[in-house]
Amino acid sequence: MTPALKTENIGVVLNGRRVLHGVDLAVKRGELVALIGPNGAGKTTLLRAILGLQRPVIGQVLIEGHLAKPGRAGIGYVPQRHDFAWDFPIGVAGVVATGLSRRLGLFRRPGPAAWEAVADALDRVRMADLADRPVGQLSGGQRQRVLVARALAARPSVLLLDEPCAGLDMPTQELLGALFADLAHEGRAVLMATHDLLGAIDVADRLALLARTVIAQGTPAQLVDDPAPWAATFGVGPDSALLRMLKVAA
Repeated sequence: MTPALKTENIGVVLNGRRVLHGVDLAVKRGELVALIGPNGAGKTTLLRAILGLQRPVIGQVLIEGHLAKPGRAGIGYVPQRHDFAWDFPIGVAGVVATGLSRRLGLFRRPGPAAWEAVADALDRVRMADLADRPVGQLSGGQRQRVLVARALAARPSVLLLDEPCAGLDMPTQELLGALFADLAHEGRAVLMATHDLLGAIDVADRLALLARTVIAQGTPAQLVDDPAPWAATFGVGPDSALLRMLKVAA
């Protein structure tokens, strides 16, 4: 089966510094892959390279077996919450409708089919009852679900998530984790960059440990019993609290 998303030998240089090199990663439809690594590991840069927002110096990105192009349909992106202007005077449904701008064009107003797609996306994230609420009045978890709905409105085959649970309380993290797993198992390919190790181990089908390149990848069961790739990824010693936490997770 051709992966829905595949990166081949991706290398990125920023300001003369090599940020990523030799990144090979594949995500199939129906699969949630958690991208794990420390700050500066290149997780967001890799997502930007997949989206075409950051041009690799080497390598390529394939979507459904075809070379990805900037602005290509079929990829949904959920940025970190602080990257959105929540004080802008707009309602929830209006924000979700902006996820269709690539399909509609910048100056075309959404029609009935577009608003149906917005309603479906809001229903999928359990936000239909808040469609008319100003986004500035939402909680952190509600805002995150709005961003997910915005990405889902265009019905993408690939969904990219950048730290979707950062700064949220545990019940909301668990709700979103279950949602992301459901979205993957319904047939999407989901790649989630996250610092939440235990959450990733709990919901992901596979883990990819990233420290400028992919150090290791496999199922949670395959990786939690081996401290070596985790130590290499995070640059920690054998007595690290991180490694002790993995023993508990195992």
